[in-house]
Amino acid sequence: MQTQPTRIRISWPAGHLTASLDDTPTTRALAEALPFTATARTWGEEVYFDTGITVPRETNAREVVEPGTVAFWTDGDALALPYGPTPISRGDECRLASPCNVMGRLDGDARLLTTVRAGDPVRVESATGA
Repeated sequence: MQTQPTRIRISWPAGHLTASLDDTPTTRALAEALPFTATARTWGEEVYFDTGITVPRETNAREVVEPGTVAFWTDGDALALPYGPTPISRGDECRLASPCNVMGRLDGDARLLTTVRAGDPVRVESATGA
């Protein structure tokens, strides 16, 4: 049976985005932890924050991803949301700190993440039916 993609809403003081996540072990673990609030951190043009969950690195984990990818950084138990180059990128690529589990994609313009400031509270909750 085909399941609907998991949809989440990520909110911070200056805005919000939704994301559509694929059915992966990491997505299922994240869905169990919803809702949660964390403190935003930034690294170049990437926002990341703790999730409170720990999962193993999946076989399809990648270090270079497209802007707007929703990734799980297993080394830091964090969601990583790249929207442009990071300090270790080559050119304009989105290069994560280490291979991350790819979970899905942000809906809409990932550049909205430019309004997230380090230290902002970030809330992640289910957006099913939103």
